[in-house]
Amino acid sequence: MTGVRTNTVDGVLRRSARRTPERTAVRHGDRSWTYRELDDAVTAAAYALLDTGLRPGDRVAAYGHNSDAYVIGFLACARAGLVHVPVNHHLTGDELRYIIEQSGSALVLTDPALEHRLPSGVRTMPLRDAAGSLLERAREALPYGPPVPGGSQGPYGPYGSQGPYGARGPYDSSSDDLAQLLYTSGTTGLPKGAMMTHGALVHAYASAITALDLKAADRPVHCLPLYHSAQLHVFLMPYLAVGAENVILDAPDPQRIFDLVEAGRADSLFAPPTVWIGLSQHPGFGTRDLSGLRKAYYGASVMPVPVLERLRARLPGLAFYNCFGQSEIGPLATVLGPDEHAGRMDSCGRPVLFVEARVVDEHGTEVPDGTPGEIVYRSPQLCSGYWDKPQETAAAFRDGWFRSGDLATRDAAGCFTVVDRVKDVINSGGVLVASRQVEDALYAHPAVAEVAVIGLPDERWIEAVTAVVVPRAEAGAPREAELIAVARERLAGFQVPKRVLFVEALPRNASGKILKRELRDRFRSGGA
Repeated sequence: MTGVRTNTVDGVLRRSARRTPERTAVRHGDRSWTYRELDDAVTAAAYALLDTGLRPGDRVAAYGHNSDAYVIGFLACARAGLVHVPVNHHLTGDELRYIIEQSGSALVLTDPALEHRLPSGVRTMPLRDAAGSLLERAREALPYGPPVPGGSQGPYGPYGSQGPYGARGPYDSSSDDLAQLLYTSGTTGLPKGAMMTHGALVHAYASAITALDLKAADRPVHCLPLYHSAQLHVFLMPYLAVGAENVILDAPDPQRIFDLVEAGRADSLFAPPTVWIGLSQHPGFGTRDLSGLRKAYYGASVMPVPVLERLRARLPGLAFYNCFGQSEIGPLATVLGPDEHAGRMDSCGRPVLFVEARVVDEHGTEVPDGTPGEIVYRSPQLCSGYWDKPQETAAAFRDGWFRSGDLATRDAAGCFTVVDRVKDVINSGGVLVASRQVEDALYAHPAVAEVAVIGLPDERWIEAVTAVVVPRAEAGAPREAELIAVARERLAGFQVPKRVLFVEALPRNASGKILKRELRDRFRSGGA
C-alpha cells in the first residue's frame, strides 16, 4: 500500500503527463517541453541527483535564474525525496552563506555565471549551460528506449510513455515528507526556513486553482522569480496541475510581456504592485493592444488603490485578483476576486479553500468585525514549523493557530482588509497609525511614483509619521509642503506625516516587499 494514498509535488506533474502527454507544458527561450517530456526529464534528473551520493532527506539549494532547468531541478528534488531550498539569486556574502549553512544544504544547483558568489567549499551542480548540467542530464534521457507498437509520433519518435527509468522515479515520497524549506522574506530580521511538506503544498495548489479560477486553456506567463513561493506555488505548479501551457521569462520585461499578449501567447499574468506600477507607467501600456490579457493577479505587497483604479480604467475588461498570504501558508491565504473589487478595493478578500482565518487581540481572543487585530490561521497548507528554530516555531504556533504578524480587520461579509504589519504600526503620540492609510492618501498626488510610511523616533510624538517618497521622473519632484497638504485633505490630523523624505528607490526583498526596517535604520540615524 506504500504510496497509494499519498499526494506529492512531483505527482502533480505525473498526473498531468498521463492526462495530456503531448500538450506543451513549459516554454523557455527556444526550448519547449511537452508534459510527457517534462515528466520523464524530471525522473532522469532525480536519478542524476542521487548519483552524486545524495540521500532522501538531504537538502539541495537552488541558486539560479528562471529557466526550465530550475523547474526540472525543483521537481527532481521532490521525486528523489530531497528537500529543495530556493535561494534568492541576488543574495551574496553573509546572507547567501547563512541560508546555505542554516539549511545544511549538501549541494547547490546553480547557474555557472553565479557559482563564483557561493561560499568556498560548497558542492555544486550546474543547472544549465555547462557540461554535465542538470538540464543536459535530463535531456540525455530523450529520446529513449526502443519504439513501441502504437507509440505516439512526435519530435522524439514513437517511444513509450514511461521513459528510461520507469514511471515512478527513484523514491516514493509521502505526503508528510518535507518538500521544501521556504525562507521567509526577512523584512524584520534573519530569514527562517518554513518547512513545507508535500501534502501542505498540494493542498495549497488545490486552493489556488479554486480561488484563482486557473484553467487548462489559460496561457500564463511567469516572469517573477521562481525562487519566490508566489510565482512557483500559487501559479506555475497549479497551472502544471491543470495542464496549461506555461511561458517562463527571466524577468518582468514590459516589452516581452506586451509582445506575448499581442501575439496571443499570454493572457494571464501575476506580478507584485511594484511591477504593475512599472507596466502602467511604460510608454507601451497606453499604445499596445493588450485586449488579449484576461486575468491579472497581484499580491506580495499592498496594491495602492489609486494605482489599481488607473489599471482598471485602462483595461476595463481585465479580471483582477488580489492574492494575499505569506511563505508559511504556501503562500496563498485569501483572495479578492474580480466580482468583489467594487466597493472594497482595499480588501484582500476571503480565505481560500483550505484556510481558516480569524482576527484576534494580543491574548488570542477573537475581536468583533471591524476591529483591528492580528490574523491567525489554521490550515493543512501551513508549514510544520521553522527549520532548526524551535523557539521561533513555538512563538508562531500558539493554541492551535499560526500567528501571521499581519494586522487586519474582518467585515460582516467575511472579507479581510490588511491594515499593516504588526511591527510596522506607528505609535504617534500614543495613537496607533496604520502606514497603509497614509500611503494611499499620498498616492493621490500625480508626482508620487512610490511611497513608504514609517515611524521615526521623536521626543514629542514617540514616533513621528514619516513618508519616504520616490518621485515620478517625468512629473518633477513635488515639494514636501504639497504632499503634506494632500495628506491633510484626506486624513485625520494625527495621521498626517510630520516629515517627507525623498529617495531614488525603496529597498525591497525578493518578493517586492518594501524593507521598512532598512528605511527606519537608515533615517533613524539621520541618513539621507
